[in-house]
Amino acid sequence: MHANRLEHDSVGAVTIPGNALYGAQTARAAAWSFSGRRLPLAVIHALARIKAVAAHQNGAANRMPQAIADATERAALEVAEGHHDAQFVVDLFQTGSATSSNMNVNEVVANRAADLLGASRGNKTVHPNDHVNLGQSSNDVMPSAVQLALLDLGGRRLLPALSTLVERCHALADANWHVVRDGRTHLMRATPIRLGQQFRGYATQLTEAADRVREALDHCRALPLGGTAVGTGIGCPPGFAAAVCDEITRRFGQQVHEHANHLGVQGGLDRITWLVAAVRSAGTTLYKIVADLRLQASDMLGELTMPALQPGSSIMPGKTNPVVCEAALMACAQLYGNDAVVAFANSQGQFELNTMLPIVAHNALEAVLLLAGAAEVLVRHGLEGLQATANAGAAVAHNPMLATALAPVIGYDRAAEIARRAAREGRTVLEVARETTEIDADRLAALLDPAKLCGQFGSNTEPEVE
Repeated sequence: MHANRLEHDSVGAVTIPGNALYGAQTARAAAWSFSGRRLPLAVIHALARIKAVAAHQNGAANRMPQAIADATERAALEVAEGHHDAQFVVDLFQTGSATSSNMNVNEVVANRAADLLGASRGNKTVHPNDHVNLGQSSNDVMPSAVQLALLDLGGRRLLPALSTLVERCHALADANWHVVRDGRTHLMRATPIRLGQQFRGYATQLTEAADRVREALDHCRALPLGGTAVGTGIGCPPGFAAAVCDEITRRFGQQVHEHANHLGVQGGLDRITWLVAAVRSAGTTLYKIVADLRLQASDMLGELTMPALQPGSSIMPGKTNPVVCEAALMACAQLYGNDAVVAFANSQGQFELNTMLPIVAHNALEAVLLLAGAAEVLVRHGLEGLQATANAGAAVAHNPMLATALAPVIGYDRAAEIARRAAREGRTVLEVARETTEIDADRLAALLDPAKLCGQFGSNTEPEVE
């Protein structure tokens, strides 16, 4: 049992649990928590990486005693590695600059550094403001930490997940190139398409969506670090922010640099907003693809089968449902909410600061992780076992829209009449055309060959036309 300790900040005295690494400012912020939610730990870990590198730079420049710099760096790295996650107790809904979370990290790092130096917690041998926060402000370091966290999760989870999904679509395109099915527009039968072409098209859509996400992530590499309170750089030593960015790049493999104009970035969170919009856009692409697959695997069409992962009903024995598709669709639906919150919050910057950073961080990171998770689970539990059925190509010969191939030969109106008659009599276009045209039988068969009508767009041998 640890006895409580008394700490002081600029407001007065605060009682702190004796075993807590956080201090007075954290305790004050946590006292009025109400949501039970916390700032994402990915942001806390990214912030701690900045603190570690900042301590290293400040020690090397003799801006703080070397022993304190070393202890601060070591403590911050412990936080970055997740060793003290339970100490971050500030509510997500806090001060809009996330100053409370910045101070939570500053205090935890300071008290852990004091431990390493053999000093008592709370005596400020290592000061949370004067040492851990040296050269920084919440207003520049917190959005920098959010961008770092997004770069990490975007590069480590989302882009690889989308890449794997694209690869799987290409593999399905190759495996199902021979399957010809009815094309559909307006949910009605259209000219034929290869199942392989369908998946090649999906791969193209997803590749372009991933490219947009990658471009938006690249713009997050310009950090507002160094702007301090209002973008003027007050309290930040010359060269500090650039050196910290260089060291982050060297140590953690995350290519970042100081933004060239701090005055233009701290009042708004445009880069994060753009990224979330790109993620939401990719989610709309994935939604459309998954919705198609769910319909094709349904009893209505029965063109595809997907793995049966679990019983689908509490009352109907033997029923299975497209559960992975439905989970992915819900994840994509949530992205609209994430995007709406971030877009609205970005509009709420007043003068030199946006005061909705915590919910921007939460929604941005949730969007990245949701889309990554949806893509991963779809590949692993849906597309890996997806197969075409005999139904996929069974109806193509009876598709009235095959008459489209006759229009250049006999004209639109005559071709339309053949299509209508074939549909009305339940016969094939080929059968009706044999009776009503003078086209040679062999030529007619070639004209109405569903595979030939698909062409070779999307094949491995014929390049797509730009």
